[in-house]
Amino acid sequence: MERRHRQRERPLGIVVQKYGGSSVATAEHIKAVAGKIQRARKAGLDLVVVASAMGKTTDRLLRLAGEVSSDPSPREIDQLLATGEEQSVALLAMALHDRGVPAVSLTGPQAGMRATGRYGSGVISEIRPGRIRRLLGEGRVVIVAGFQGMNALGDVMTLGRGGSDTTAVALAAALGADRCEIYTDVDGVYTADPRIVPGARRIPVISYAEMSEMAWRGAKVMHPRAVELGALYGVEIHVLSSFDEESPGTIITGGEKVEHLETRETVAGIVHDTDVARITLNGVRTGPGTLSKVFTPLAERGISVDVIVESGIKEGVADIAFTVSRADFAEARSAAGEVARALGGSVEGEEGLAKVSVVGTGMLNRPGYAARMFSALGSEGIPIRMVSTSEIQVTCVIPAERVQEAVRRLHRDFELEEREDV
Repeated sequence: MERRHRQRERPLGIVVQKYGGSSVATAEHIKAVAGKIQRARKAGLDLVVVASAMGKTTDRLLRLAGEVSSDPSPREIDQLLATGEEQSVALLAMALHDRGVPAVSLTGPQAGMRATGRYGSGVISEIRPGRIRRLLGEGRVVIVAGFQGMNALGDVMTLGRGGSDTTAVALAAALGADRCEIYTDVDGVYTADPRIVPGARRIPVISYAEMSEMAWRGAKVMHPRAVELGALYGVEIHVLSSFDEESPGTIITGGEKVEHLETRETVAGIVHDTDVARITLNGVRTGPGTLSKVFTPLAERGISVDVIVESGIKEGVADIAFTVSRADFAEARSAAGEVARALGGSVEGEEGLAKVSVVGTGMLNRPGYAARMFSALGSEGIPIRMVSTSEIQVTCVIPAERVQEAVRRLHRDFELEEREDV
């Protein structure tokens, strides 16, 4: 055993791998992941592996919490949910031991992950990778529970949506890893959801900016906070399939691998999000500080707001509309209603909406994309409720029942099926 764990002289480099819940959903899946790790080890890589909870474990634990308590505390929810990832990493370490691969599982706190913020939505404040480096130096595969860290009180704190992706990219940055590999149940990033557009094409290389925007606008392959962290620290991210080893996947990067920015295809993809509701404050008095009065109460409740539109002011009165997730709709409408009444107006809401977005850094400083999008949707008779634009995206809020139709028409009109991979 001493010989097996001794310091290796010339490692090829550190690679961080992350396996999502579908990749470790069953014992057989975990064994398959152990096989992939074993093959990577034989290639001479030092590996740090981040694992999510098995399958729907997190949902099951939340249901259990609701069955035993009508109002469980956020701290205890985090204590409970953290056990899901801890099961996965321990089982994966056991599977590797059976293959003769030296491995050790660590919780987030044991791996040096420090977090701050609120229970249930913490953010990584610091990583102390000393223990991981020592274990790598002994020749072990280090398996880290994603989605969790330790706060200043010494409590476990979960990292909210995208927490495991973010854990993996953050570890890659802290360790100076060669790359971060995200294994999931799809084989890369596509020009649209292939379930909606059969002709959608895998994107071989995409920029951080495009991937982040696509993720914010509804693409589920990567969480935007992980992509932004990768961009900040220059971590190259590879999105790969857990179940198809032949697919080269998608590389998310910047710099020399994203070539010909001015001459390449202008649109990266069409993305959509059906988790959308709209709230409108009608006839509110406006003036300096009005928007702060509207959105500060929402921020204090942890409610994220996306598309914001303020109508033209007439006689000191305007309408203010914004979108939130459907889960936040009731609370956001209640908070907005209090503000609206205080400002002499009223509030109304609309659920059953979706967002469809055209995204691409090639759109930068090139006019006409919004008009082209509006024309495509108009030709299908799809009403547009709201519009949001930036340098690399145009987003329209539309009725949810028309979103698949919209995605297919935009994908065709922007000729994404005909694009050659580069």
